[in-house]
Amino acid sequence: MKSVKPKDGSGEDSSGEPPAQDDGRNTEADFHGQKRSNEMHASTTDPDARLYRKGQGKEAKLCFMGHGLMENRHGLLVDACLTLADGHAERVAALHMIEPCADPPRAITLGADKAYDAEDFINELRSMKVTPHVAQNTNGRRSAIDRRTTRHGGYAVSQRIRKRIEEAFGWIKTVAGQEKTKLRGHARVR
Repeated sequence: MKSVKPKDGSGEDSSGEPPAQDDGRNTEADFHGQKRSNEMHASTTDPDARLYRKGQGKEAKLCFMGHGLMENRHGLLVDACLTLADGHAERVAALHMIEPCADPPRAITLGADKAYDAEDFINELRSMKVTPHVAQNTNGRRSAIDRRTTRHGGYAVSQRIRKRIEEAFGWIKTVAGQEKTKLRGHARVR
């Protein structure tokens, strides 16, 4: 990631050494031993992109986050959006996308993976009269999803069907050619 540079414009690495002499467009970059973060660094080619790590032990990449809302009966996407990559973007985007569908004459449910198992998110869904069918995250903590949700048969069905959203993202990456976007900037990528 040669386009990631310090925001202060110094161009120096964490050791305090000045940058190497420019030998052309594609100069060498050695990031070993350096900590990079969104607070200290930005991309010169796409300032809107953020460094994001998909999991522990994975490398951080410049990216945006794409979100989709799918209806369970037919597996069709009903809404999609793109946000800047951060730790809470998924939950904020889900609330934004479900809001127009909330408070219908019939009760609706929202199936999601365990990244959405946060007490504030669950309480917000319940205040919108949306039943959260979110996978329980029990890794060293108490889940926000309790027995009043998991005891129903519909919860198990939602957990099985929610995985269909990956088919839509797979199609977007393979058929639609959006595995790596050719555009720069949040407004153009969206």
